[in-house]
Amino acid sequence: MRIYTTLRQLLLGAALLCGMQAASAQMQLMSEEELSAVNGQGLVTLTNTSLNGYDFSKVALDADITLSANLRNMRLGEYTYSARNGSGADLDIGLLQFGRSDGTDAQRTVQISNPYFEFVYKPSTDGTSREAIGMRFGFESISGDIGLQITTLSGSMKVTGTAADGSTIVLDSRTDALGGKRWDGSCTAPCLTLSQLGGVTAGDASGGSRDFWVSLLKTAVQFPATSGVSSDTAQAGVWLNWRDKLAALSTNGVTPPNLPKTR
Repeated sequence: MRIYTTLRQLLLGAALLCGMQAASAQMQLMSEEELSAVNGQGLVTLTNTSLNGYDFSKVALDADITLSANLRNMRLGEYTYSARNGSGADLDIGLLQFGRSDGTDAQRTVQISNPYFEFVYKPSTDGTSREAIGMRFGFESISGDIGLQITTLSGSMKVTGTAADGSTIVLDSRTDALGGKRWDGSCTAPCLTLSQLGGVTAGDASGGSRDFWVSLLKTAVQFPATSGVSSDTAQAGVWLNWRDKLAALSTNGVTPPNLPKTR
């Protein structure tokens, strides 16, 4: 398993997403009255928890990010998996697109809150040392239109869509007999497949989608609940979790455009 290569890819992608908007930030003076109405807290928070014999250290960035970006040809977790090798990667994503250029101003970007890393350790039996099991990277909230082209998914994902005849169809990795490991999206009709999914709208009127994360693990791990949302057990290798408040942008495989903004 190419753990170090995959971890480097995840860290690089996370740094890109978290820092993409920083270059455009501008400082502005605040009056005494404005300052008196502000309550501050630390930019970075560290939380330590334990669950099912594992220790977790979570480093979260208390920040709101507005993002417009296109990421292409992402292949994470390339190794041989005899039960179902699929495309040869745990995640084979041809396009991951944040925002769209054919909608309203509000649809041009995606809103992300509180990105975080969480590292997993297993204590030794004598309590004198710990073994690093892996980590996950995620967002505590994400809202907006995200274009997706997924060939192979290892993870837990649920998306609700509307078929051409107006009926409701659902993409749900829990229907996979092998538990969502290197799933190609095939299912028994009527349903929504990965090849039909052109993207998702994350969040609804009540708030953003709260359970987006990607993990890299040596063994299966149940992570602590994030933002009050429990998740399925993450499997070894690279694993994507995303089930909360997802509606299909399209069910014909067409991804909306997200063209660069010209000046």
